[in-house]
Amino acid sequence: MARLMMLVAGLALVGLATGRAEEKKPMGGKVFELRTYYVHPGRMPALEKRFKDHTIGLLGKYGMKLVGFWKPADPKQAEEVLVYLVEHSSREAADKAWADFRKDPDWIAARDASEKDGKIVMKVDVQWWNATPYSAIK
Repeated sequence: MARLMMLVAGLALVGLATGRAEEKKPMGGKVFELRTYYVHPGRMPALEKRFKDHTIGLLGKYGMKLVGFWKPADPKQAEEVLVYLVEHSSREAADKAWADFRKDPDWIAARDASEKDGKIVMKVDVQWWNATPYSAIK
């Protein structure tokens, strides 16, 4: 009887641990990448031109779905910060897409040409997000 009780208790603990691990898994594997660019003074027009003329198409080439772009409502901050959201089928797909994008000769040429008058981006912050069950975007 003692063995049976220990077996039941052990199975219960395994079940709890398994349940907790499953709760932490992201839904469906899809992830969203929030990227915040901090731009050198006076260089926002160059960044926006590079996005419009080159970057958007190249990101799409590697399967990155661009959800939207935003700038702060404050005019001064709008010249310093650009935020955009990228949808990926999984974190692994995102890592591969970025690695391939960074090696793309068209990207390298566009980046180098756009920076002939100086670097554009000072810093990039990246955050990874999972959609909630009640989100309009899933």
